[in-house]
Amino acid sequence: MKLCTISDGDTAYRYDKSIVVYFQGKRKVLSTSVFNGGYHENYTTIFNHDGKTGAGMPCEMLAPTYTEHMKLLSRRLGLSPETTTGMGTAADMENCVIKSLSYKELTVTALVTGGIETNGGRAGDPATWYKPLEKPNRPGTINIMLFLDSDMPAGTLTRALVTCTEAKTAAIQELMEGSHYSNGLATGSGTDQTIVVANAESPLYLEGAGKHSKMGELIGRVVKDAVKEALAKQSGLTPEHQHHVLRRLKRFGITADTLWQDYLKDNDHPLLKPLFLEEADILCRDSPMVTWTILLIHSLDEYLWHLLSEEEMRKSAEKILSLLAACYGCEKKERSLEAPSAVNDVLFAWSSLFLEIFTLKTGQ
Repeated sequence: MKLCTISDGDTAYRYDKSIVVYFQGKRKVLSTSVFNGGYHENYTTIFNHDGKTGAGMPCEMLAPTYTEHMKLLSRRLGLSPETTTGMGTAADMENCVIKSLSYKELTVTALVTGGIETNGGRAGDPATWYKPLEKPNRPGTINIMLFLDSDMPAGTLTRALVTCTEAKTAAIQELMEGSHYSNGLATGSGTDQTIVVANAESPLYLEGAGKHSKMGELIGRVVKDAVKEALAKQSGLTPEHQHHVLRRLKRFGITADTLWQDYLKDNDHPLLKPLFLEEADILCRDSPMVTWTILLIHSLDEYLWHLLSEEEMRKSAEKILSLLAACYGCEKKERSLEAPSAVNDVLFAWSSLFLEIFTLKTGQ
């Protein structure tokens, strides 16, 4: 099916679990893909492919190596392997988001698929993969096809890629999604890919794609909006979804199961686990619990980023926990934080207070 006609005349179609864009003229293409990546001026198409064999199933491989797989896939899509570049993903093509913004003669369009529920990470997180040969079969997660209806030098196209990446990261951080590999906030997934396309036939010629340029502004706005909407469609990652303390504390190792285990230790007559989870979920979404816990988490981040000293963080954590306790009538208990591990001490104090509030509210 036809998805859209881009402002430069290029046409995007969705078929065979892929989105393929057919160029209607000369284009300058910058791709991060291992398959025909880099800078090119002779391409006729680009594509994004959902490699899953079915919902929740592994990705299909048509050949022993990723590059050969993508070559075979391009042929199956009716494309020339020599004049195309493409991206793989486990995201559904039906969840693709298309956004455009214009200023005078310039139009910027983004086609985005994505989800970071399984491999969202932060730049600098510990890594385990090192193989200076073939790319492993780990399809990209947030995939962006960005179209700039303007001609430009290759360096400006590269700067547009940087601005696009910054916008993607800004979208993730505004959702406060955590890394799966550290206690930091995610900046993307470990397998994100981007293809940026400039219109080499446009009479408009621009040399600025940074944040001070109008093109950079449009890139930032359109990519950020498209990434947020794609994450919402693919995995339900929305501001409403993030209004939950366990969603925010997951990167620090606090989960419903850790709370359940702590609950069992101090309760001789506990609720059944499904009832505990149901009541805990309600408390996890309660406005005072979310508000004060978020402030507590931010004080931990400030400490981990060396913007607050340990003493400053501990004092702020004590104050925040006292205010949280007061919201639920638990203000009389002493909450001094003095254990050697500052972060773990604060997290333990929060878990203890949460279960104290839980018991007070449920009577068990």
